[in-house]
Amino acid sequence: MFADGNGVNTDFASKNVLVCGLAKSGISAAKLLAAYGANVTAQDIKPTVDWQPEHPNIRLFLGRNPDEILTNFDLVVISPGVPFDLPFLQKARLLGIPVWGEVELAYTFRKTPIIAITGTNGKTTVTTLVGEIMRRINHKTVVVGNIGVPLCDCVAELDTDALIVAELSSFQLETVHDFSPEISAVLNISPDHLDRHKTMAIYKKMKARIYAKQIPEDYAVLNYDNPLTRSMLPACKTVFFSAVSGLAGKEAAVFLDDGIIKARMYGKNSEIVDLREINILPENALAAAAICLCADVEPTIIADVLRNFKGVEHRVEYVTTMDGVDFYNDSKATNIDSALKGLEMIQRPIILIGGGYDKQADFEPWVWAFFGKVKLLIVLGQTADKIIETCKLCGFTAFEKVSTLEDAVKLARKTAESGDTVLLSPACASWDMFRSYEERGKRFKEIALNQK
Repeated sequence: MFADGNGVNTDFASKNVLVCGLAKSGISAAKLLAAYGANVTAQDIKPTVDWQPEHPNIRLFLGRNPDEILTNFDLVVISPGVPFDLPFLQKARLLGIPVWGEVELAYTFRKTPIIAITGTNGKTTVTTLVGEIMRRINHKTVVVGNIGVPLCDCVAELDTDALIVAELSSFQLETVHDFSPEISAVLNISPDHLDRHKTMAIYKKMKARIYAKQIPEDYAVLNYDNPLTRSMLPACKTVFFSAVSGLAGKEAAVFLDDGIIKARMYGKNSEIVDLREINILPENALAAAAICLCADVEPTIIADVLRNFKGVEHRVEYVTTMDGVDFYNDSKATNIDSALKGLEMIQRPIILIGGGYDKQADFEPWVWAFFGKVKLLIVLGQTADKIIETCKLCGFTAFEKVSTLEDAVKLARKTAESGDTVLLSPACASWDMFRSYEERGKRFKEIALNQK
């Protein structure tokens, strides 16, 4: 099914490595490097971190950037949250010091095949689905990456007959070089993270790095319905999926035909599942099916997992019903496109809670979708005023501004009537008020479940 892995790299012994950013992936990278004999300096701009390294080869360097010590290192490894264009990283590259991300580091240790999945929206759902499907044929499948478990946590310990399913963000792909999965997927591309990537052209280029080093025998799965992914040109076998086109003339395709997911894979045709039997967005089901067909999974296995899939936490997640009002947590909707899909999935009148960290998004398409669906928009966070201005521009007047998530839920509860839905779907990242969208979603659920 897959080419052989590239084997464990033991060349880090006695090398001096700087690891920047001590969240999950940075800590994981530091531990892995130290275990293989590297002398690790673990750096973070914060003066204190919630980690005390136990390995004698790891020393902490906190509270400032490492400009004055750069010349001492053979390699720099950065966490996804560390911008690639920081001055000290530009200096490192000028000095000829390689700058990797945690994903690239993990790849040098991998002995197992990799399925890698990226996209603006749907990554976590599709990665989770693919992981569940692949475990049906390989119980040694691990699901890692942007989904919450760093690749460095497990990659060196996996046997050659294991399988990695990795969710990768544009931040992670920004720092890959030789990384080359056997199967890649780009689910969609829409405006997001422009505060970091600046332009859509650069953002698309980052996503395209997922397949840049694949060879002709590998597979790339692309969304035909998204103009930016449809225009991508991998050098390997390309499999398109579509919810609106039968993809006539395509040798390999997964598509909808009268509400049924069907596949055409190099002369082998199959019916997989009727959409009426599943509770998943069609494009996510199509993508997962396409990826797993590339891995030679039988359609009956794919169909069974799709029918029984219960969803992903923080993605239009049902929380509770109180006095006839449903509460849903869609905290993972951190951009406009994802928030629009959240609105589509709720069929009752909506009291919408939105706003958060400003990623320089254009909120107009989101606001236009409120008409006929959203009874009241409750906004908070860094983008609150920007969203209100957009509402005024579009002529949407049913909005209120609050200071905290607690205030938002309290107002929603007071306003909602039986038959309504209170939906947290921010269309923004969480970093202005919370450490992550997970923390934001968990707090929303706590507040909702404790309402009286």
